[in-house]
Amino acid sequence: METIGRTPPRLACLCLLLAVVAPSFAATDAAPASCHKPIYLTFDTGHMEVAPLIAEVLAHHQVKVTFFAANETTKAGDGSLGTHWAPWWRARAAEGHAFASHTLDHVYWRSDLAVGADGLPQFRMQPSAGAAAGQLANFTAPQYCSQIKQSADRLQELTGQASLPLFRAPGGKTSPALLAAAKACGYAHVGWADAGFLGDELPSDKYPNQVLLNKALRDVRSGDILMAHLGIWSRKDPWAPTVLEPLIVGLQAKGFCFETLRSHPTYRGWIAQHKG
Repeated sequence: METIGRTPPRLACLCLLLAVVAPSFAATDAAPASCHKPIYLTFDTGHMEVAPLIAEVLAHHQVKVTFFAANETTKAGDGSLGTHWAPWWRARAAEGHAFASHTLDHVYWRSDLAVGADGLPQFRMQPSAGAAAGQLANFTAPQYCSQIKQSADRLQELTGQASLPLFRAPGGKTSPALLAAAKACGYAHVGWADAGFLGDELPSDKYPNQVLLNKALRDVRSGDILMAHLGIWSRKDPWAPTVLEPLIVGLQAKGFCFETLRSHPTYRGWIAQHKG
């Protein structure tokens, strides 16, 4: 796998050691007080093969991000929220990153259904992970909320810190009724800016890494939420970490600073009101 400026593993180990001896850092963002151009880098789970390399780059550049996690199928281990990856999640928590739900079984919204006899909304859903992967099913609002909460609870178990009361629907696919149902059970949805779609899930023959890098460096603006993944199965030329390091360096050179969603103006009030 080709990488640009890959940090030696020993550097990542050093960063983890520093985090262990200063655990209070894990609950805060370290952006300079003078930074007036915050951006919010987020990662959704994926096949996880590139996750260790991504972690090295983030630690090397002291960048804090927000991870949205589902228990997806991985190239190694028992799922992205399984025991195999537990040490990886604990290390990210020690480094000060933030965590939120991506639904446990990576459940895609397909359509709204008629309100049930109990007066609650219902939805046509399709998980891409778990025992019912690929199968269409009808979900009530409480069942969908359970999917969000199960992921949040598992993240807390793995990281030792409460997940943010936020979630990201797989594929960003939602409806007003779905968002209202999630808010009613305590979770606000997080999408991404148009420029923040970093394109790692697009085919690499049509969207090579250099094109995606140039586009992001040109278009990202202050306040944008950026989105990428911890590995995409279908992309032949992996976006991460090849693009990640020059993207971080280039954006920092433009005066941008990276913060987690804990401090995002749209969500910080909600987070304060819905702490676990």
